[in-house]
Amino acid sequence: MPLKTTVDEPPSINMIPMIDILFNLIIFLLVGTEFASLERNIALRVPEVTDQGALRAPAQRQVVNVHQDGSLTLNGAPVTLEQLTARLASARLPSGDLGVLVRGDGHGRFQRVAEVLNACKQAGIQELGISVRLIPPEKGS
Repeated sequence: MPLKTTVDEPPSINMIPMIDILFNLIIFLLVGTEFASLERNIALRVPEVTDQGALRAPAQRQVVNVHQDGSLTLNGAPVTLEQLTARLASARLPSGDLGVLVRGDGHGRFQRVAEVLNACKQAGIQELGISVRLIPPEKGS
């Protein structure tokens, strides 16, 4: 068994990268503080109004699912095509704007999705979206 004849030096920590990071943080905080003080020193008096309560929350997006067998659900509740048109039209009336997301089964008939899109158009829906799932590209292609 070989014996060590020299004494190993204790490991040392290189402080230069740590000091560099510390200086960068100090500069970042100083610049950020300067921008915050400039924001406070703007000589601007904002107008005053009386409190009329909170703003109305934006209408939530309605979700229409078109299943493989052709059945429809609106926010999880089963509906027919006529009921879908009526419910979307009545949901659009209070706020005037309503978003609808149509999610169709990939193995279902596209004709049913087209009928749902037409029902949304008849209900006066302006903001329509169709949900799809992105397939990651194959490696080596």
